[in-house]
Amino acid sequence: MTLEMRKVSKSFKSAQGLTPALDSVDIAVERGEFLCVIGPSGCGKSTLLNLFAGLERPDSGEIEEDGHTITGPSPHRALMFQEAALFPWLTALDNVAFGLNAAGISKKERIAKASYYLALTGLADFAGRYPHELSGGMRQRVALARSLCIEPRVLLMDEPFGSLDAQTRDNLHEELQSIWEKTGKTIVFVTHNVREAIILVDRVLLLSVRPGTVRREFRFDIPRPRHFEDSGIAEAAREILFYLRDEVRLTLEGNE
Repeated sequence: MTLEMRKVSKSFKSAQGLTPALDSVDIAVERGEFLCVIGPSGCGKSTLLNLFAGLERPDSGEIEEDGHTITGPSPHRALMFQEAALFPWLTALDNVAFGLNAAGISKKERIAKASYYLALTGLADFAGRYPHELSGGMRQRVALARSLCIEPRVLLMDEPFGSLDAQTRDNLHEELQSIWEKTGKTIVFVTHNVREAIILVDRVLLLSVRPGTVRREFRFDIPRPRHFEDSGIAEAAREILFYLRDEVRLTLEGNE
């Protein structure tokens, strides 16, 4: 087992009082698994990733990595955000290598590692470019290479492709699947896009309306490579959307 949440609940304080984000969440992620988490807007998906990353602590419940309680951030767990958040004054190569500086790694080794992961994400020819010289999709590739360069055991991804156009997103889906197969990383990927989830993984967890809790698990055995227009993808998406919409409907009816 790589990651596990057991009966985890989390709330946030505001002027109006406590706002519950997650309620009694149970999740187990196997080593090397690529798992997607979906759910309605505001259901606690990003909070879930922050808890796994160690950026937040639960109000109750337990969170572990390889049997050890997660008490804070760790280089073993890298979190990739919705925006690339690159340093504009650094080249693509230097952005990727940035996380290695604090580790005391020599300049020669930093350059070698950063170059390898830029090549892995298809950006070997753009090492000397600055962020403003790259497209949105390229900047996200640099961010992905930067996350991989520190060689974490776990990669946590918070809707990293949500702002990209369809063609760029489709290309990055293929690249991410290829990288996962090559590196064997454990990946937890949060998205609001049902088809994106099915394209990427074989197991999808559906969270309820806030406070989020795991409502359903879906497993799919669809041949790869997968694309948005594939009939199997559309059929699987309809199944998930049925339960997602039903969950929202039941919640709204319960609040009337």
